[in-house]
Amino acid sequence: MESDTQAKLTMESQLRELYGRTVWTHKTQEKCADILRARNHNMKIFQITLSALTTTGILVTVFGENYTVGIISAILSAILFTLNAYFQKYDLGEIAQKHSESASDIWNVREKYLSLLTDLNSGVLNIVEIGNKRDELQSELFNIYKGAPRTLSKAYKKATESLNIKEELTFSTEEINNLLPKELRRE
Repeated sequence: MESDTQAKLTMESQLRELYGRTVWTHKTQEKCADILRARNHNMKIFQITLSALTTTGILVTVFGENYTVGIISAILSAILFTLNAYFQKYDLGEIAQKHSESASDIWNVREKYLSLLTDLNSGVLNIVEIGNKRDELQSELFNIYKGAPRTLSKAYKKATESLNIKEELTFSTEEINNLLPKELRRE
């Protein structure tokens, strides 16, 4: 009997670790998508601004014969060209979307790990069935990771803040009760 208890505790420890890693990875992918979306937005605004300044400078040069404005316009035009060439190769919006898709896929696995922990603790499944489901989830997660883009260190720091300081994935009993119908609430 003691070996069954020990096996369950060992399995639970591993599942808890896998769940924690998956939570962290999910949140990091989400934060990376947010960072890249913001960068993309800012760069688009910057490109539009440079384009407007360049166009204005060219018009002033042509109609006002201002040599200095012409030089500034040429420099701005070169910067704009460089940015456009860079963003032709690296589409931040597309990369952000890939991070969002990876986060969604990882979220699904995260929830499956949570359900598996629940099944283990409720005794619905035996230790062999739990092990088989764990292995399936590990394979599913591996395939997601293979296609997921690499995250930024800034995204990891933001995920750390979200999970540890802001406690984004934790709820008090009162908060959960407010979301549930009366019949499912706990005191």
